[in-house]
Amino acid sequence: MEQLRYPIGRFQHQQQPTQEQLNQWIIEISEMPRVLRLVVQNLTLEQLQTPYRLGGWTIQQVVHHIEDNDMNAFIRFKRALTEDNPISGSYHENLWAELSDYLIAPIEPSLILLEALHSRFVILLNSLHASDFQKTFTSPTHGNMTLEVATHRYAWHNRHHIAQITSLIERSGW
Repeated sequence: MEQLRYPIGRFQHQQQPTQEQLNQWIIEISEMPRVLRLVVQNLTLEQLQTPYRLGGWTIQQVVHHIEDNDMNAFIRFKRALTEDNPISGSYHENLWAELSDYLIAPIEPSLILLEALHSRFVILLNSLHASDFQKTFTSPTHGNMTLEVATHRYAWHNRHHIAQITSLIERSGW
């Protein structure tokens, strides 16, 4: 069950990452909407409404979650860059996943939003100086976090959910 829930493993931050590692995370963030679109583009509605694991979200819910999570992340970054260690908002992702937009809305609007959002996010990330990545916010779930850690966590989060989808596709032979 752990392998199905965390197909790439749980998040583990790279202590004192190099500039090259930070740049790689930003590249992953920039490429994620294209990769996600490629992964889901040929799936049927029935496949999109299949949970990636027993008791897990459907692929459709995962796609909508990624988009909502990324919008929240963008706001967290902007607040950390313009405020002194703000407390980031949190949301009940499991409850959001049960709302009608997750359950019945097609994934295309979320894919479009991800493309636009990541375009803006990557411009912001590429404009930051090394000192900006040391700015912090406080997460209700993860505590005090630098933007460096948040960048790594954000790149991991996207890989994590794409791996959940691709592992289901592979297991199902789609």
